[in-house]
Amino acid sequence: MKTARRIRLNLSGFALVPALFLLVVLGAMGLIAVRVGTGQEQAVVMGLMQARALSAANSGIEWAAYQAFKTGSSCAASTTLTLTEASLAGFTVLVTCVDTTFSTDGGTTTNNSYVLTSVATSGTYGQPGYVRRRVSATFTDATP
Repeated sequence: MKTARRIRLNLSGFALVPALFLLVVLGAMGLIAVRVGTGQEQAVVMGLMQARALSAANSGIEWAAYQAFKTGSSCAASTTLTLTEASLAGFTVLVTCVDTTFSTDGGTTTNNSYVLTSVATSGTYGQPGYVRRRVSATFTDATP
């Protein structure tokens, strides 16, 4: 009778090791699932922010083209726009314009060519939420 009792005492706690192992493995798998989900969420957010930055840069090009054609002969060298409306709020757009005068028919008619560059940024460089997009365009007031 004494030996049977000893065996029982030696086997008590045997299930504790596999239970702890199972808890550690399940906890690690849960942590990995959370990290993967967070990474995917951040990728989606950054994709959206890059699309917004592209829209902000395109807005800068449209604004500069309007300004250049409104004045008719020149454009400002560089202008900084701070966007405040809707999904483009928080973007800063640096617009540069270089205008060149040329003639198409032997010097009797002068036309202008505008090279516009727009750089839209949001956030602080080196930080996770930083986005930047650069767009360039060339326009002319010459008629075909």
